[in-house]
Amino acid sequence: MPISHFRSFTALALVALSASGTFVTAQDAAAEGLAGAYLAGRAATFESDFSTAAEYYTRALVRDPSNPLLMENVVFAQLAQGQMKKAIPVAERLLQSGARSQAGNIVMAGGFALAEDFQAILDRDMDTRQIHPLVDGLLEAWAQMGVGSVDKAIAVFDRIGEEEALRPFAAYHKALALASAGNYGGAEELFAANDGQLTRLSRRSALARVEIQSQLGEYELALATLNDSFGSGSDPALDDMRARLEAEEALGFSIASTARDGIAEVFFTLAAVMNGEAANDFVLMYARVASALSPQHVDAVLLSAELLDQLGRYELSIATYKQVPSDHPEYYAAEMGRAEALRRAAKPDAAAEVLEQLVGDFPTLPQVSISLGDLLRQQEDYAGAISAYDAALSNMSDDSRSRWFLHYARGISHERLKDWPNAEADFRASLALRPDSPQVLNYLGYSLIEKEDSPEKLDEALGMIERAVAAQPNSGYIVDSLGWVFYRLGRYADAVGHMERAVELMPVDPVVNDHLGDVYWAVGRLREAEFQWKRALSFIKSGEGDGEADPDRIRSKLELGLDAVLEQEGADPLQVANGD
Repeated sequence: MPISHFRSFTALALVALSASGTFVTAQDAAAEGLAGAYLAGRAATFESDFSTAAEYYTRALVRDPSNPLLMENVVFAQLAQGQMKKAIPVAERLLQSGARSQAGNIVMAGGFALAEDFQAILDRDMDTRQIHPLVDGLLEAWAQMGVGSVDKAIAVFDRIGEEEALRPFAAYHKALALASAGNYGGAEELFAANDGQLTRLSRRSALARVEIQSQLGEYELALATLNDSFGSGSDPALDDMRARLEAEEALGFSIASTARDGIAEVFFTLAAVMNGEAANDFVLMYARVASALSPQHVDAVLLSAELLDQLGRYELSIATYKQVPSDHPEYYAAEMGRAEALRRAAKPDAAAEVLEQLVGDFPTLPQVSISLGDLLRQQEDYAGAISAYDAALSNMSDDSRSRWFLHYARGISHERLKDWPNAEADFRASLALRPDSPQVLNYLGYSLIEKEDSPEKLDEALGMIERAVAAQPNSGYIVDSLGWVFYRLGRYADAVGHMERAVELMPVDPVVNDHLGDVYWAVGRLREAEFQWKRALSFIKSGEGDGEADPDRIRSKLELGLDAVLEQEGADPLQVANGD
């Protein structure tokens, strides 16, 4: 969702949504003799370990069943791990105690909707059960839809829309409500207003309009809306919709076909707006309520899984992604997310297995092969990465914006396999597509320094790296490359400043420190050279001996000096450019 459209609302919402809470402090809980379980629960909460937090807070609550702070923490922990039904009775007790609780109010409103007790939503005491004016207003409107009072619901939507910052939300939900009541024409009028501005509110608003237009039999118009909103890129869910529209098949209205679905959409709308603006665990509450109310609301499931991944709860994220059934159009997106969560959970083999299966299911989707190639390259399976990138390139249009990066990534894989001709060909193909890419300019330029001895190639490398430094002057790797090409050209004095700057930017990188040592040696600053080589040695991790900063070679330089090491290696001796 384009959050930038709603900055004024978000700032207002975050203040209001974070203002409420219980009147009980952590010190009060500890003072009741609950320190062990409470502190364990609190530590688990800080780690976003919601299952453990729920367990310990529940233990503490058994000893002090009327403690509002403990009840609120149980409510939040249960909701965060997707157990809203377990959170509801605790939330009810919490609010009966007279405490003002944000989590409790959210869960109770969701519980009423889950039970389809819409009158209970309308009967809430807004002095104690308030969530936020926008949330409460939209809940009221959808509850009116739930009890069959369409006119009252429309009046509430219109009242909310009187506030400019909230108008897009009110209009969107009013359009959904009209469509849920079968008034597709009225819904389309709202979407068409202001040059279709509402269509651009979010991905779901565009999809809602496409579904509404298909219900009106406007298949060509629906196709145009779909293509205008999402382009012609390949995506299984969108491809399925496109094929059905081309066959003049009505899509059905799935975004909010019932009042309960509408309330789920309220919570998801707020989650999507706050995503990236508020704390992930706070946003997670809204996403979890949305998915609990509407299990087919896959976007809420995917957002919940994404938030859990960002919180470092990878196993819970993986389990949440798996909730999307294999026959759902968004299964592809869920499996892509699951693979990423597995990778972040340090399970690369399992992640690769997911992606390989996905390649089999969707062999013509470039993004799947790209993800697999990136994963295999990170695992140093360069041959496998090349195969994956080959597949991606073969299924990608010639004008795709991603082609430059695929050539770059495949070039790296070829270079690591010491296949320099194919690596250089890929790097140059990448530069042909994106001539000013600092990453490609630096990688190719640095590789030419290391692999080519001809003055022409070294001069070309210097030009490439100078362009890369101009684009990213604070990149230590790129500045190091510039210093190193001066060194390789015999322009040792010119190399010193750039190498010193690279060490400032990357003070603990062993390669950069090793390079600075070589440059110092070349200009006769021998003590400083030895100091830098010792620093480089100290930064090499145990067991790493085959990288650019070779500890055995550095030790030889410390013992014998750089000139002797070069002689032993059969390399050319140090020679200042132009014999100077």
